[in-house]
Order: sequence, then C-alpha cells, then structure tokens
Amino acid sequence: MNCIFCKIISGEIKSEFLKETEHSVSFLDAFPLASGHTLVIPKTHHQKIQDMSIKENTDLFSLVHEMISNVDKISGSTLVAIHNGKEAGQEIPHVHVHLVPRSKNDSAGAIHSLFNSTVTLSDFEMDELYNKLKI
Repeated sequence: MNCIFCKIISGEIKSEFLKETEHSVSFLDAFPLASGHTLVIPKTHHQKIQDMSIKENTDLFSLVHEMISNVDKISGSTLVAIHNGKEAGQEIPHVHVHLVPRSKNDSAGAIHSLFNSTVTLSDFEMDELYNKLKI
C-alpha cells in the first residue's frame, strides 16, 4: 500500500509517536499549520470513520481526548478537524484527526469561514433532512 500513514505505522517512515494505544497512534504533523499540530490516526488503514470498528473508533477518540489536553497547553485553544472523505478535503485517504493549537492572531477562522456561502432551507427541507438523518 502506498499510504504515508501506513508507512509511518509500519516504521517504513520514521516518526516518533507521542502516544500509542492498541489501535491508534499520535505524532506531530510533518507539515504543521501551527507549532504543536498533532495527528491521531488508527493503526489499521480505513478511509472513513464509519469504516472503522466500534472498538477502533473508541480507541481513536479516547486518544484524541487524551492528547487534546496536552495540545491545549500550547495556546489554550485547539481546533479538532477531520476530513471524512475526498470531497470533504481529505488529502490522505486514511482516517486522521488534526489537533491544531489556535491563537487569536493565527489567520485561521471559524468553520464557516471555509465556505463562500451558506444554504437556506425551508421548513419542509429541514423536516426532510431531520427525517433522513434521525437515528
């Protein structure tokens, strides 16, 4: 497989893990958006979160929960970002969670600043979406 994250997991690409669990690892991003930018990834190759088992998901997000406290010490605020699929902006097709320390002057904005416009939905359309997404 030609996945950079799988190569990191296998040791083919050198990386020092900040923390390793049964199913996940965390390490500093090689191309950080901010000092302390950390990635948390599953050890098994999965493109999307919903492709992972419940056990792998629980392990991954437990490690995110643990790592965010350390990342938050850098600036007091951390962006948690997941691009879940190519159309969502995922550049490497292996699940990965970004933990990016944020500061008031870092030039990044809120999630709404990623989009050029918002969507206006009628009450009917909102009800349709609610019924489609409700579990």
